[in-house]
Amino acid sequence: MNALLLSALMGVVMMFSGIVLKSKAAIRNIAIAGMLALLLVNILEMNGTVFLVIDSKGMIGFDRFALLFNSIIFFSTFLYLTLSARDMEKVGVNYAEYLALIFFILCGIALVSSFRSLIILFLGIEIISIPLYILTGSDKLNLKSNEASLKYFLLGSFSTGLMLMGIALIYGAKGTFYTSGINMVNGAISPLLIAGMLLLMFSMAFKVSVAPFHFWTPDVYDGAPTVFTSFMATIVKAGVFIAFIRLFDEGFASQQPKWKLIIAILTAATLLIGNITAVFQQSVKRMLAYSSIAQAGFMLLSVYAMSPDSKEGLILYAAAYCMATIGIFAVLIKMSDYTFDGFNGFAKQQPLLAAVTTIFLLSLAGIPLTAGFMAKFYMIKAAMYNSGLLWLPILALVMAAVSVSYYFRVIQAMYFRESSTPSTLTVTPAFRYTLVALAALVVLLGIFPNLLLAWLYF
Repeated sequence: MNALLLSALMGVVMMFSGIVLKSKAAIRNIAIAGMLALLLVNILEMNGTVFLVIDSKGMIGFDRFALLFNSIIFFSTFLYLTLSARDMEKVGVNYAEYLALIFFILCGIALVSSFRSLIILFLGIEIISIPLYILTGSDKLNLKSNEASLKYFLLGSFSTGLMLMGIALIYGAKGTFYTSGINMVNGAISPLLIAGMLLLMFSMAFKVSVAPFHFWTPDVYDGAPTVFTSFMATIVKAGVFIAFIRLFDEGFASQQPKWKLIIAILTAATLLIGNITAVFQQSVKRMLAYSSIAQAGFMLLSVYAMSPDSKEGLILYAAAYCMATIGIFAVLIKMSDYTFDGFNGFAKQQPLLAAVTTIFLLSLAGIPLTAGFMAKFYMIKAAMYNSGLLWLPILALVMAAVSVSYYFRVIQAMYFRESSTPSTLTVTPAFRYTLVALAALVVLLGIFPNLLLAWLYF
């Protein structure tokens, strides 16, 4: 509850800071300080310190899983702002408003991580989605940005309609919006409940870009300003996934035999389409868009397995994926050429940045001694030991091997090809130090994952 209220308050503060303050550096510092405050009050709540208690009538419940997940989201956003907040200035003149929208999105993520009622789920998803439509189209002079925003808005509205219809059908079947009431078994399972559950599943699949509901993702991620693509592909995607796993764990656990095979098929399709399509991309930004679809397939394994191991895996996967992808995008934003050729000779021109980018790419590929390897290990282990289908974890392993090919294309370009143009990339020492610290954290979590997972229990 601490972080939910403070994130909403910080959104309002950022809106007014754009009127009161003329210095963008001051606005940026307020946002970064606000993120640190968000992280602090959330950690305090994990230790039992709640500043304001509001009776939500059981519609919201902040358990340790939700609070730890929120801490990962807030820490990742802090890293994102530290690395990329300066680059938002290039998008448009509404700098403070961009930061305000980010805080409002975090407010929505705090809601979906802790909902106990489908009404709160709907409100949280919409609080996340509406600011994203604006951020996607924030580069008003870019036709690709305008097109991406319109496409995202239209398809997102259709997805919202599916969600509302699903909620209505579930209420008609159960007479309650509470997940605990929906999960109760009273006689035969109603066809209304099954229909509502499927509509909710498809709506949530759209939000996290699960195949075959992924078709909006490459165009929207490619058309949006790169600095906001980084936020959408990491923090927002991970935030909606916790809603996905909480919905099916607490709301539809008793109907698991009805939906488990469907989730398995969606997971397999997402892994196949995301990885195979990423291999043929010529733009690193578009490759990362398809890569995010493939990573969604791995995160969907947590919904499929639905066990304590899968929840630990999702926590670790969210941290590993967000940190590595934010780091890669932070470097990509600074570059003028987003193609693979744009990375030619990068190791000679910027050896430190090339080294940390390599670590991030290795983590996304799931190479040992990185957080990404341990995250994939936890997911595949959960799928193997908590399901009756052996082919799905085997497919996940094969697709992880396929992903190595397109991630290593960037490493090959950086270290084994010559550049025909001199580097024009300029970064501050603080940017370099932050990237090095982030890369060190990725390696540290790959060796000692319990440094993060222990927070679930202690």
